[in-house]
Amino acid sequence: MGDEHSLIPKDSFVFKLPKKSPLVLRTVVLLFVMVCTVYICSICLKQIGVVPSAGFLNVEVFERPCPEPNIQPWDIPYVHYPKPKTYSREECSCNPVRYFAILSMQRSGSGWFETLLNNHTNISSNGEIFSVKDRRANASTIFETLDKVYNLDWLSSASKNECTSAVGLKWMLNQGLMKNHEEIVEYFKTRGVSAIFLFRRNLLRRMISVLANSYDRDAKPLNGTHKSHVHSPKEAEILARYKPLINTSLLIPDLKQVQEMTSKALAYFNTTRHIFLYYEDVVKNRTVRTLVFHKVPF
Repeated sequence: MGDEHSLIPKDSFVFKLPKKSPLVLRTVVLLFVMVCTVYICSICLKQIGVVPSAGFLNVEVFERPCPEPNIQPWDIPYVHYPKPKTYSREECSCNPVRYFAILSMQRSGSGWFETLLNNHTNISSNGEIFSVKDRRANASTIFETLDKVYNLDWLSSASKNECTSAVGLKWMLNQGLMKNHEEIVEYFKTRGVSAIFLFRRNLLRRMISVLANSYDRDAKPLNGTHKSHVHSPKEAEILARYKPLINTSLLIPDLKQVQEMTSKALAYFNTTRHIFLYYEDVVKNRTVRTLVFHKVPF
């Protein structure tokens, strides 16, 4: 049969595809770009070692290092940057601190000398800490106490609001210092602690002061109170009225014993960084008092 006899028209077999929507194409391209971007970012993150966690990046913040202090190379072991546990020292974190200990004997002017140091805005000397026996029971308790002082965690009336540049204490020779001298010397050398020896030239005057202090402890002539250190001419005049009795047969041996203890202390701590001062020189000479802050290793 011929084509003209076909019952189905030719146009019935031609199918025309609908035109694709531009919006669909754009969506596909956008998804492809996003996938590629995520893949590239993940590769970059792996290369720099930053791992995304829960949708956030862990960014480690490094503290800005402190500028190099203007000090001599031999002073570096004696410059410290303590980080107290009891408070934040953030505003003073780059201010270097030096450690010191005033090594002396009772009635040798250490209280007056410490007051002189504490008059400085940036120096804190925390007193006769080891007068409490529990703190000097053994080397461990001594080190524990010293660590608190030099870490600026020992809070006392000497603590300053300003940035501390030097911190220390006064320590009597008979308060565990001589007994544990080997361990303490090693501690001073390891931690960079400077020793300040303060003694009296006139040992007889010191002995009289010791006797007068013992009398004042028992008699309490100053309004019924005992004062180890007077703070006015009137108080000094009242205490000066006491005339102690000295056993002359024991005088020379007692003075020699004090002198020997002083010599031993200097020999024990000879390998540490130290300075030697006489109370009389500091009191009488104003120039010496001015130079103290330059001579003392602060």
